[in-house]
Amino acid sequence: MTTHGPENDDSPPKLIRVPSNVIYAATSDARSETVPNEKTEQGQSETDSREEAKTEFKEGGYGWVVVLAVALVNAHTWGLNSSYAVFLAYYLNSGTFPNASPLSFAFVGGLSVSIALLVSPLATICIRKFGTKTTLRIGVVFQAVSFIGASFTSQIWHLLLSQGICFGIGMGFAFTATVGVVPQWFTKKRSFANALSTAGSGFGGLIYSLATNAMIDKMGLAWAFRILAIISFVVNGFCSIILRDRNKAIGAVHVAFHKGVLKRREYWLYVFWGFFAMLGYVIVVFSLADYCQHVGFTASQGSIVSAMFNLSQGIGRPLIGLVSDRMGRINVAGLGTLIACAASFFLWIFAGKYFAGVIIYALFGMFAGCFWATVGPVGAEVVGVQLLPAALSIYWLVLVLPSTFAEAIAIGLKKPGANGYIDIQIFTGIMYAASFLAVWLLRSWKLGEMEKLGLTAAQRQADVQDDDVVRQIASNATSVQKRLSWSAYLKFFIVVERV
Repeated sequence: MTTHGPENDDSPPKLIRVPSNVIYAATSDARSETVPNEKTEQGQSETDSREEAKTEFKEGGYGWVVVLAVALVNAHTWGLNSSYAVFLAYYLNSGTFPNASPLSFAFVGGLSVSIALLVSPLATICIRKFGTKTTLRIGVVFQAVSFIGASFTSQIWHLLLSQGICFGIGMGFAFTATVGVVPQWFTKKRSFANALSTAGSGFGGLIYSLATNAMIDKMGLAWAFRILAIISFVVNGFCSIILRDRNKAIGAVHVAFHKGVLKRREYWLYVFWGFFAMLGYVIVVFSLADYCQHVGFTASQGSIVSAMFNLSQGIGRPLIGLVSDRMGRINVAGLGTLIACAASFFLWIFAGKYFAGVIIYALFGMFAGCFWATVGPVGAEVVGVQLLPAALSIYWLVLVLPSTFAEAIAIGLKKPGANGYIDIQIFTGIMYAASFLAVWLLRSWKLGEMEKLGLTAAQRQADVQDDDVVRQIASNATSVQKRLSWSAYLKFFIVVERV
C-alpha cells in the first residue's frame, strides 16, 4: 500500500502538513480508530478502487443535479429559517403570546440554528450507518412535524419545542446530510458549485419572507405554518430521491469526532472565523425586520427589507463562488467578511435610518452570509476533502454557542428610542472584524505552507484551482519542507497572492 509515511504496518502513517493535508495518511488514521483490525490487503484493495473511481470520475455531470437538489434543500431549510425574521417581528408586535418576553422569542430563532448544529455529530453517524438519503429523510419528517406542531401552539414553551427544537433537529439532519456532497462532485469549480447550492437558502429566504408575511395577513398564523409544512415536506422529499453522494468513491470519513483536527492551529483559525461570523450573521438575519419597525417602517416594509437581504444572498453567493475559484477561496472569504464589517459600521448605522438606506444595506447581504458560500471549500483547503465531513461535524458543534445566543445578545443590547439599535450595530461590526482577522491569519498559514513546500508559481496557481494538486507532489514534501519564523507568517498577512 502506498503511503506518505513509513511502510511498516506497526508504525502510524506520517501526516504531511500541506495546504490540502490529511489526505490518505489521515484517512487511514481515522479508520484505525474505528476499524482496528483492518488488513493490509483490504486497505490495498480499497485504495485501488478509490484510485480507479477517481480516474473514471469527470467533474460535473450528475453533479449539477446534485447542486440543484442541495439548493432546493437549502431553500426549504435555511431559507425557511430566514423567514423567522418575519415571525419574530410579528410575535414582538402582535401580542400573540401575551405572557412571553422578547428574550423568549429570540431564543426560538436561536434554538432552531443551534439545535441544527448540535445534532450534526449524530447526523454524521447516521450518514455512516444508513446513508445520505435516509439521513435527509429523517430531517424532512422532523421539519414537517415541527411546523404542524407550531400551528397548534398557544404558549411560548410550545413554540420553543416546535419552531425551535423540533425544526432545528429537522434542519440539522437535512443540512448535515447535504453540506458535504457538492464538493465531492467538483474540483476546479468546487467553490462555484458549492455557492450555487448555498444560494438556495437566499432565494428561499426571499420567497418565504414575502410569502410568510402575506400568509399570516390573509390566513392567520396557524395556516401559514401548515402550508409551509406541506411545501417543505414535498420539496425536500423529492430532493431525497434524486440526491447522490460519492462517499465510497472518495473514501469520505464520516466520524463524529476526529480528534486529530483539534490539534492543528490552522483548524482553530478556521473555527474562529466561523464562530465570530455566525454571531454577526444570526443577528443581521433575525433583526432586520424588527429593526425596520423599530425605526418607524411598516411590517410590510420590514418583510421587503428581509426579502432583499435574502435576494442578495441568492444572487451573490454564486458570484462569490465563481470569483473565489479564480481569486482564491481564502482570499474571497476574508475580503467578503471585511466588507460585511464595513457595511455594518457605515451603511447600517448611518444609512439604515432611511428606508432606501436599509434596502442598500440589505443588498450587501451576500457579504454578511459569505461564510456559508465558502465554508466548505475553505474547509477542504484546511483538512482536505476526505476529512471534510468529520471536520465539519466538530465545526458545527462549536458554532452552537453563537447560534444560540446571538439574537438573545441583540435583544439584550436593544434600547428604546430611535437609536436603540446602535449597540447591536456596533457589536455586529466588531464580530465581523474579529472573523476577518481569524480568516486572514488562516490565509497566512496557507501561504506559509506553500512556501515550506517550495511550490513554483505554476503549482501555486494550480492549487488555487484544485487543492488536491499539492497531494500529487506530497511524496517530495519531506525533502523540501523548511521551518518558517513567526515573522515570515506575518509577512504573508499583507502579501498579495491568490490563495
